[in-house]
Amino acid sequence: MPSSTSSSDAGWWERPLPQSRIGAALAVAAVLFLLAMVAWESGWRAYGAVPGIRNSEGLWAAQRRRIDHGEGDRTVIIGSSRVLFDLQLPVWEKLTGRRPIQLALEGTSPMEALEGLADDAEFTGRLVVGVTPGLFFSGFAYRRAAFERYRKETPTQWLGQQLSQRLLEPWLAYYDDDFALFTVLERQPWPVRPGMDPPRRDVRKLSVTDGERNTRMWAKVETDEAYAALARSIWAQGFNRPPPGGPEEAAKRRDEQIERAVKAVAKLRARGVPVLFARMPSAGDFLAAENRSLPRAQTWDVLLARTGAPGIHFEDHAQLQGFHLPEWSHLSASEADRFTAVFAPMAEAALAAQTRPE
Repeated sequence: MPSSTSSSDAGWWERPLPQSRIGAALAVAAVLFLLAMVAWESGWRAYGAVPGIRNSEGLWAAQRRRIDHGEGDRTVIIGSSRVLFDLQLPVWEKLTGRRPIQLALEGTSPMEALEGLADDAEFTGRLVVGVTPGLFFSGFAYRRAAFERYRKETPTQWLGQQLSQRLLEPWLAYYDDDFALFTVLERQPWPVRPGMDPPRRDVRKLSVTDGERNTRMWAKVETDEAYAALARSIWAQGFNRPPPGGPEEAAKRRDEQIERAVKAVAKLRARGVPVLFARMPSAGDFLAAENRSLPRAQTWDVLLARTGAPGIHFEDHAQLQGFHLPEWSHLSASEADRFTAVFAPMAEAALAAQTRPE
């Protein structure tokens, strides 16, 4: 059968590459890349960004693994962003001689962490559980991927975390999810078409973290009132929103979370692990919304009564009040040091009281 193309036509589509100096092109590309990176870094530094360790799933997994590697007798902190921001590990260590392991996750109920520790025989220490009402009693877990990372981290993921944490994160201020180009583009005030609701605004950068997950409020939240006001307005988006599924479904979820806590605490205390619940400060419209939608009598009081564990609620102690919360939900960096200096001895006494012989 004859071919559909002749040998003389075989190369008609070929386009010879022009002669060029590949080395020069690569050099120009590298220079442009470096200039763009320096400009991006300089811009964010001028905005107030500073280098910090990314609070990634890999970083959380590394801290959780410390319990598996012989540090299971330490005080461990779980909860959401309030105990993450408000309890400063260096201050706690200075007062008690030992630094806790920080396993709180922002936007995430501590319930999965609580159950995991209850089932982990390697954990023989003491547990402080932060209670942020809207998260604890709903079971919402924004950072659930951290638990999966701890259970199934691959060697490649581990190596990537190590390289990033040691070679990039300590030096680059822009190396933060909040400062990514596409994140910035998404947050621009694009026009909203008629009939559309304005898009929901995501929480902005609020903190700086170190290699042991000690976390402090980003200075800009405290010093830039416009930025703090933006953070408050983002929180306020949910203050009057009805709970998913309505009040009956919300009450069911609340009771389910309390029951999960009861079972987990019973396992821990049977193993000799003391547990302390902690309600960190909130203020302004945030506190008012929490008290309105999740009243203490239906949440905190029931939790302590059902679990039999002690709790420290900031509203019960004058020395835990009067602190500055720039965006209503977290203490500023300097206030967190002062708060920890008051809270840590109270927590130590409450935990020690559970281990004293009858």
